[in-house]
Amino acid sequence: MRQLGTLAAAFAAGTLLLTGALTACTSAPPASRPSADDLIKAATRHLTDACLTRRGLTPPRPGRRPPPAAEQQRVSDALFGAGRTELSVRLPTGYVVRAHTDGCLAAAQQRLYGDQRRWFRTSAIVNNLRPEAAHTHSTLAEVRQRHRAELADWRRLRAHALKSAKTVLATSSHSSPKGTAPA
Repeated sequence: MRQLGTLAAAFAAGTLLLTGALTACTSAPPASRPSADDLIKAATRHLTDACLTRRGLTPPRPGRRPPPAAEQQRVSDALFGAGRTELSVRLPTGYVVRAHTDGCLAAAQQRLYGDQRRWFRTSAIVNNLRPEAAHTHSTLAEVRQRHRAELADWRRLRAHALKSAKTVLATSSHSSPKGTAPA
């Protein structure tokens, strides 16, 4: 009789690597590597969690009982920033996207992308290419052609973020005792 066991391992700040089922007759398939998105998300979460913790706040987690409303507001303000928004970009669709530069997320983006203002502008435009195509009755290819400079900038910033994320995650996994998150 074969006994099956499934192993799951957490990579850094929550990125999961799954290994295959182990059986008596076959060996486990090689573990898949996390995607660039997964690494950047894990590093962002690590950095924002550390920032919130330094501010004496508990990072939010799905499945946890929500804190009182006042505490939720403090966490939200610390995470996303508060007051007047410092960054703004008007999209070709007419929508205006705004963001703060003073929250933990902004600090994480600055650390990972190297330029939070440039990342905000570029990612807002690139993330809205499909809506722009629909709004202007253009093909996605035509819209991409109009925004080739932003797409190139987006790729450069993402490459920088991926390199930074690997450093953040490698440093955090070496510097914290097993089972604890560094502050």
